[in-house]
Amino acid sequence: MAAPESVTPLEHRAVEQAFWLSPASYWQPEHVVTSAWLTHAPFAFWLIDVLRPSSITELGTHLGFSCFVFAEAAQRLGLGTTIAACDSWEGDDHAGFYGDEVYDAVRAVVDQDYAGSVRMVRGYFEDLRPQFAEASVDLLHIDGRHGYDDVRADYTAWRSTVRGGGVILFHDIAEHQEGFGVWRLWDELRMEHPTFTFEHGHGLGVLGVGDVRDERLRALFAADEETAERIRADYVRLGEVVARQGRLEAMPAEVASLHDTVANLSAEIDRLAAAERALSDKLRAVHTSTSWRVTRPLRAVGRLRRRRGH
Repeated sequence: MAAPESVTPLEHRAVEQAFWLSPASYWQPEHVVTSAWLTHAPFAFWLIDVLRPSSITELGTHLGFSCFVFAEAAQRLGLGTTIAACDSWEGDDHAGFYGDEVYDAVRAVVDQDYAGSVRMVRGYFEDLRPQFAEASVDLLHIDGRHGYDDVRADYTAWRSTVRGGGVILFHDIAEHQEGFGVWRLWDELRMEHPTFTFEHGHGLGVLGVGDVRDERLRALFAADEETAERIRADYVRLGEVVARQGRLEAMPAEVASLHDTVANLSAEIDRLAAAERALSDKLRAVHTSTSWRVTRPLRAVGRLRRRRGH
C-alpha cells in the first residue's frame, strides 16, 4: 500500500511492520473543533479504513468532531458510508447546556462538506431508537450521558442495531470522577466480549460484535500486553499531533479574544480616568467657590473642637 506524501519513510516502514497502523493513521483532520475526542482521530481513521462501514450511528455528537472524522475518512477512502449523528443538541450536566448555536455550527459543516453522507437526527436516544432497524449498523459510537445507568441503557437499547462483525466505541471509559460510570460498564463488557482499551483522551473502548471477520481487528482484540502497549503508545503519539494542531488552530481566536479583553480593559481604564478627572474638576470648583470661602472659619472651628475632643 503506497503511503501518502504526508507519511515519512520512517512512518511508512512502521505501517508495513505494524498491523495497527495504516497511512490513514497519519491523516490530519480537516475540521478541528473543541473536543475531548481530538486525540482519537488517528485511530478512528484507521478503524474506518479497516472496517469499511456502510453505516455508522453516533449517539452524542455535540460539536461534531468525531462525526466529522468518520465522514472525512469515508470520503477520502471513497466509501459510500452513511452516518446518523444523533443528539438532542441541548447539552447535559457534563457537557453543559446550550442553545441552537451548537446545532447550527455542526449543520453548517455538514451542509458544506458532508451533506451526502451525514444525517443529523435531533432528539432523545430512547425516542430515536425505533427509527433504526436491527443489525443495520457497522459502527456504533456511544458518547451520550456518562452515568452508569445512562450508558448502560444506551448500550442495551442500541446494541442490536449493530450487525455481526461490527464495532461499538465507548468514549470516556477512563473517567472516574463523580457522575461518570462508563468505566464501570466497560469493565463488565470487556469480560464478555473481544475488546481493546485506550486510556488516553479520557479513554476509548473498542468492542467487537459477533464474529469479527477482519484479521487486523481480530489481531487488535487478541493483542498481548506488550503489543497492546505499543499500539497505545503509537496512538498517544499520533493523537498528540492532532491535539497540537487543534491548539495551533485555536490560537488566532484566542489571540483575538485577548485583544478584545485588552481593548475592553483599556476602555474601562479610560472611563475611570475620565470619571477621576470629572471628580477633580468638581472638587476644584467647590474649593474655589464663594460658599467655600465664606464657610472657611466654620470649618476651622470644627477642626479645633475635634482636636480638643481627643
